[in-house]
This record gives sequence, structure tokens and C-alpha cells, in this order.
Amino acid sequence: MTRQALITGLTGQDGSFLTELLLEHGYHVSGLVRGSSDRSLGCSEHLREQVDLVRGDLLDPGSLQAAIEESQPTEIYHLGGPSFVPASWERPGEALSAIAGSTASLLEVVREIGPGTRVFVAASGAIFGDALQSPQREDTPCRPTTPYAIAKLAAHQLVGAMREHDGLYACSGIVYNHESERRPERFVTRRITRGAAEIALGLREQLTLGALDAIRDWSFAGDIVRGAWLMLQQERPDDYVLASGVPHTVAEFAKAAFACVDLDAERYLRVDPALVRPPEDTPSVGDPRKARERLGWEPEVSFAELVERMVRADLRSLQREGARP
Repeated sequence: MTRQALITGLTGQDGSFLTELLLEHGYHVSGLVRGSSDRSLGCSEHLREQVDLVRGDLLDPGSLQAAIEESQPTEIYHLGGPSFVPASWERPGEALSAIAGSTASLLEVVREIGPGTRVFVAASGAIFGDALQSPQREDTPCRPTTPYAIAKLAAHQLVGAMREHDGLYACSGIVYNHESERRPERFVTRRITRGAAEIALGLREQLTLGALDAIRDWSFAGDIVRGAWLMLQQERPDDYVLASGVPHTVAEFAKAAFACVDLDAERYLRVDPALVRPPEDTPSVGDPRKARERLGWEPEVSFAELVERMVRADLRSLQREGARP
């Protein structure tokens, strides 16, 4: 019997990679969309003919219930919601509603009409905030520092509570930074790879960034969604950290990106003090041992391969656009 999957956040980076993965495994994939199905599917536009689109609003339990009844999923992947952390300070109430509220609505509907459905919810390494240890594990105490992180923690804890109270097969994936050529350009990784490509083609002379010593745990988005899929294939539901476990600075990312086009990053980088965030006391790095031991999950794309993949994609994109210095 063909397995049925419903994805929220179909139009984003993660939704597109997950859709490709599920189609490869023979799933029938539905994507939750708000508004007209004629609107762009973003990163999943190239998959339009291979997925069913069901209308629904994560904050409207009635429409969400109708979407789940229509698609009849055996697995739900809840990836929808804001992903740009700084924006959560502008509208914290909206962030809480879009992240924690949508998760609550989804789990409530599943409890009422499809308690056997398996659910993955995307949490974030940001929930640990000013943690007292690095790398962070599943049992590391959480000390979130942004509205985004607070909302993600609420969603994460709700998954665990309803799993225990209602017997739902619900898993929370504590995912750390994950990138690809499909990442929007407002994120620092795409600013770097796009900037390196533009400088290599003579389209600009320098790249301005914030703190170069900021530390992140970067993985390939395709590896992360494969971890999400593996989480729903287990006998028992549980929560897992999905991360590389390897810290890198923004300067290291930039150095690797410029090396892909045979340039020295230090010659082209400029630091804008206005973009520098306060330093973090504890590096945001995840410990993926549990996922590796219990899920058999191993990243397939290394840090260097990820950076090169992104730079090459930006070069191709600029050349297709007919970029001229």
C-alpha cells in the first residue's frame, strides 16, 4: 500500500528536499497550501505535477481538519512557520502563534481524527539558548533567548506532553542550522556564497557581514530531512537532535566559499558593526550521537561539500541571468 504524507511548509527549502526524498521512497505526497493553488510553490515549484495540493490554514483548526481528512496521511511533517530568527523580535506574538499555536492545532486535530498518524515537528537548536553546555543533547536544559526560540520550545514540549498524555506518535526534531542552494538570501550563508560568486564574476568588490567569529553548527538540508523521515520509521516515537556536531565560524564559512572561486576571503570581507550581534556565551552546537546510534543517521554531505554546492549553484544562477561586470 502506498504511504501517504502531508507536508506543511512545502514551499520552503526543507519542504522541497523532503518532498523529493518521499517521492523517491514511493510516497504519495500532499502539501498544505494557504490560498490559491495557482500561487508559486517556491522551492517546490519543480515538483508541482508530482504532489497534491490541499488548502488549509495551520491556525484554523476547521480547515486543518478538512485538509487532513482529504489527504488521509499516514505521516505528517510539520515544517511550516517562520525560520528567520531576528524577525521574531518585530512581532513576538505572531511568532508564538505561528510556531507554537500551529503545532498545538495540528496535534489537536490528529488526536481527534487520526491518532494513528505519525507526526514530525521541526523544533530548533535555538531552544537551548544560553545553555550551560556545548554541544547540546536532547536532555540539555533549555534557556531560550528569543521569541522564536521560546515558541519553538513551547512546540517541542507540547509534542512530548501530548505523546505521553494522549499516546500520539509524535516526534520533535531538534534541528540545527541547515543550508543549501535553496536557502533564501537573507540568511548569512547565502549572502556569503552569493557574494563570493558575484565577486568572482566581477559584479561587486566586497562583501559586508556581521560578526565573523560567530559559531554555528551547519549541515546540509537534505541530510536533516532524511533524519526527520527516519524518526517516523521507528517502532517508538522520540525526540532527536539533528546536527553535524562540528562547530564552524562565519569566517570559516566565508573562507571556504571564496576558496571555491580561488579567492582569498580576507581581501573582500568587511565587517559592519551594526550587523554584529552580542556574543553568545555558549556555542550553538548539537550532539547527534543519539540519532546516529538509534536511527542509523549519518550526514552524507560534508561542510566543505555543502559550501561548494552553494557557491556553484550561485555561479550557475548568475550566469543564467546573463550577469555582466
